[in-house]
Amino acid sequence: MMNIFRKLMPQEDRFFDMFSKHSKTVVSAAGALRDLLNGEDVDQNCRRIITLENEADDITREVLLAVRRSFITPFDRGDIKDLIQSMDDAIDMMHKTVKTIRLFEQSSFDPLMQQMGEQIVNAANLIAEAVSLLNKVGTNAQRLSTIAEEVTRVEGRADELHDEGLKDLFRRHGAKGDAMAYLIGSEIYGELEKVVDRFEDVANEISGIVIENV
Repeated sequence: MMNIFRKLMPQEDRFFDMFSKHSKTVVSAAGALRDLLNGEDVDQNCRRIITLENEADDITREVLLAVRRSFITPFDRGDIKDLIQSMDDAIDMMHKTVKTIRLFEQSSFDPLMQQMGEQIVNAANLIAEAVSLLNKVGTNAQRLSTIAEEVTRVEGRADELHDEGLKDLFRRHGAKGDAMAYLIGSEIYGELEKVVDRFEDVANEISGIVIENV
């Protein structure tokens, strides 16, 4: 009787499918951001990130709706909400970066910004791998914990690049009194740093899920 009842209810597996779909969207956006920072078709990649951010929002809404409607969830409902929202915050921050780039009509970017773009791609790929392992938390607990540590290291490297970038901006523009160039550059550096910070938030959510379910 219980097996029949389960079949009539929304399936647990679809949560993992939605997590995977969202993480792939984030990885694509991270790649577009990296290409943008490398000067590759800036306008087209800006548009691509905006489109992907809208797709990610749709998936997030789908997950939150499924949480409300599902009788059985793979893990705590609050953890599911926090995980998908933290994932969505990462791509939202990429969208915010695009808005700044468009607002100030930027088309070329400092080498240190480009290096931060690489770190963002690294973080996105790590999170995508972690998400793919969540359907078997117990079996994959060690790898999930390792990924969380790797994301923390990526975030630390991004912090270093951010600080180096600000120093470089000051050396190049501070002495010349070009306050606007410094302010625009520092704004972009700050937003890139926040993108990586949001990935660390996702890693922390995943670590919490591991602790609660192993």
